[in-house]
Amino acid sequence: MTEVHSPGRDAPLVDVAGLAAKLDQFATERDWTQFHSPKNLVMALTGEVGELNEIFQWMSEEASVKAGTDPQTAQAVQDELADVLLYLVRLSSVLGVDLNAAVQQKLRANALRYPADKVRGSSQKAQSNDANVAPGANPK
Repeated sequence: MTEVHSPGRDAPLVDVAGLAAKLDQFATERDWTQFHSPKNLVMALTGEVGELNEIFQWMSEEASVKAGTDPQTAQAVQDELADVLLYLVRLSSVLGVDLNAAVQQKLRANALRYPADKVRGSSQKAQSNDANVAPGANPK
């Protein structure tokens, strides 16, 4: 069986408890929790991902690699990545999803689905029932 290599099986990979609490406080202080339904948060998250995408649209591959450090794009990249993270953490909090558990489970599933010795260097789709899923994608 293929396993994800980590410092320890139970070592947290993602700890967003402090951020989730801060976001809840921020929303509560503004009486915005009434607007933070999962539907609204997913729509806002999608909008922020779109804004991040817009930065990279029409960039060359080379420019895209440098976008996080290029003075012309770095601040916008940082701002949009932060917005994406904030909405993702808020969404997971509202839904009661433990992001650390979800990430660890997904990494284990991906390690089984894409064994390194079989897929190294290949962009081919996994050989499974999910014929339309690209490597690294989120199969349904």
